[in-house]
Formats: sequence, structure tokens, C-alpha cells
Amino acid sequence: QVQLVESGGGLVQAGGSRRLSCAASGRFFSINDMAWYRQAPGNERELVAVVRSGGRTNYADSVKDRFTISRDNATNTVYLQMNSLKPEDTAVYYCAAAGVKISGSYFPGPYWGQGTQVTVSS
Repeated sequence: QVQLVESGGGLVQAGGSRRLSCAASGRFFSINDMAWYRQAPGNERELVAVVRSGGRTNYADSVKDRFTISRDNATNTVYLQMNSLKPEDTAVYYCAAAGVKISGSYFPGPYWGQGTQVTVSS
């Protein structure tokens, strides 16, 4: 099983930066994909960025060139560096893990963290 705990959210002014962290724990063998999603009030949850086990990354168009996702496999931690923040980035940001091997079995997931609030003021 995988437990995900996010941290790093808070209030930031437009144009500022923030780094989110998500630590994965549990008796899993490996995680193929780790991602960040976000959900703003009244909106559906959307994919922000994903990093594959091999390091390849993908981003939503709305955050390209501003956000950077990375992972540290040694500590099972995924990060989201957010720069040039805009008010429309305001949302609850969720960490997710998919493609998890646990005790020889494969679980596509996703597994979710509890979320961390990011608020960007104008």
C-alpha cells in the first residue's frame, strides 16, 4: 500500500514561487508514475504534471515553462517547483502515484495524498 503526504502549500503573491513536496511511504516495490493534480473551487481535478520512473516529464499547457516536477527515488519523494504563479493557479494540489508494484502484484492506482492548499493573490 502507498501513503502520500503533501506539504509546502500556502499563500503567495502573483509572480512568486512555491515548492510542493510529496513523500510516499509503504511496503511497495516501485512506483512507475508520480504526478501532481490540482482542483480549484467549482472545477474538476486536473492533471498538472507527471514524472515517469525513467524521469520523463509532461505538463499541462497552463503550467508549461513555469512549473517543474521532479522526483527523488532514494527518498520516494516528488516535488513541484512552481514559479511565476498566477491567481488562476489557486487550488488544492494533490500528489498521486500510479503503476505501483506491491508484494509482487501490480496496482494501476491512482493513490492520492490529502492535498495541500495553494492560494495566489492578485
